[in-house]
Amino acid sequence: MSPETVVLISLWLIATLFGLIYLFLRWNFNYWSYFKVNGPKPDIYFGNLPSAVTKKRHVIYDIWNIYDVYKHTDYFVGIFKNRTPQLMILNPQMAKQIYVKDFKHFSDNEASTMVDEKVDFLFGNNPFSSSGEKWKQRRSEIVPGLTLNRIKAMFPITLEICKRMNVFIEGQIKNPSLEGTNAKDLTSRFMADIIADCIMGIQSDSFRDSNSPLLVLREKMFQYSPVYSIIVGLLPVIHKLKKMRFITKEYETYFVGLMETAINIRKAGTETKVRCDFLNYMLQLQQKKNLTNMEVCAHSMTFLLDGFETVSSILAHTLLMLARYPLIQQKLRQEITDKLGKSRDFGIIHELPYLNACIHESLRIFPVDFASTKICTEPIELINKNGTTFKVPRGMIVIIPKYPIMMDDEYYPDACEFQPERFLEDNGGIKQYFNKGLYWCYGDGPRICLGVTFGFVQIKAALVEILTKFKVKPNPKTRNDYTFDPTYFLARLKGGIFLDFEAI
Repeated sequence: MSPETVVLISLWLIATLFGLIYLFLRWNFNYWSYFKVNGPKPDIYFGNLPSAVTKKRHVIYDIWNIYDVYKHTDYFVGIFKNRTPQLMILNPQMAKQIYVKDFKHFSDNEASTMVDEKVDFLFGNNPFSSSGEKWKQRRSEIVPGLTLNRIKAMFPITLEICKRMNVFIEGQIKNPSLEGTNAKDLTSRFMADIIADCIMGIQSDSFRDSNSPLLVLREKMFQYSPVYSIIVGLLPVIHKLKKMRFITKEYETYFVGLMETAINIRKAGTETKVRCDFLNYMLQLQQKKNLTNMEVCAHSMTFLLDGFETVSSILAHTLLMLARYPLIQQKLRQEITDKLGKSRDFGIIHELPYLNACIHESLRIFPVDFASTKICTEPIELINKNGTTFKVPRGMIVIIPKYPIMMDDEYYPDACEFQPERFLEDNGGIKQYFNKGLYWCYGDGPRICLGVTFGFVQIKAALVEILTKFKVKPNPKTRNDYTFDPTYFLARLKGGIFLDFEAI
């Protein structure tokens, strides 16, 4: 065989290989047209969500673009994540129906397909990532530990931690930095102490000690493989063959050791007073249901996963919005002064109307997560705006674009403006938006966020203490827009939040 022939055959084989890869990547791109479902044309490598891979911008902007193009013509559209077809719901009422009325058809979250408790026990037993009957069991075990009375009993601990936070802020004022105070660092210290003391029963002072229990290894808590994500997008069957670990083995070992120490101290009965906290409840549950220490650790980790990052983020972003809008900040401060004075009554703080409105409005602009991904667990027929129907098959991912809905000027006039008055009872309150499927900051239906009351109490207490003693201003280092960090899966302002505090 001549060298020329070898070259030609090699070129032919290479061309054939690339041709086969090309056909493989796009062979199912006619999926949605076959079912007569509208949708954008997918890119051969990235589908319709390129930012999920490239990270040039946050993937919510890809979702938002699709929402804006089709929201007036369709109740739902078909898209592709890489080469996997997914259904995107554009109509708020249909989205709410999926969460509530048709919950049994969409009872699982996408996270349940990516985790296995044999690989990642702590995350695998989180109610959010659990599926089937397991999520009901896990949720039913945790919820009684978060009654309003139990949260109220822990409130004095919250107030003590708030005082330590204010001392820390005073120190920042005495020794100012040109870039101000890192708000996310401040609120993370706050929540580290809240979870350590209220949930785990561990003494902690993160404002004086950066090596306090829950700040140690914080940056090593999660692991994420973009390569795995891309491969699964191209070959979804990989999910069934290999599950991904979300919590690193290093952090799991550390956290389990921390919890076992807390459990042993509590069981030893060295404390003179029985504390009505979450650990106390968990030890009662452990005895009642014969739970292992590992299962108690998993329940406690739920608060670290669902509460630490989320609540600290909400608090930091609310401080940012109040700093950007000084008149609203002063109005809120006045409400606190008029209705509370120097008292710190739990019931009054919990019900302050303008404080509630400010938090809801901040959450609308900076939600914890931008979109929900539900799994169709029982096939169901959905009717589109033009009257055509699509039977959602079992296992299909359904996307709820929560953020684009909450930032739609048709539902929230001047949506980019911080206007807490939207949520005051005189204007219809939060309920009018919630009932119409227009407010998605903590979910809806049977799987609504189980720690929302606990989280809100911590945020309110912190804001009351801060605004009573300080004026908050944005530091010039903080950007003025709402551009999100593309590398982070939750809402996080790109570049960080830096604030200046001024004593009143």
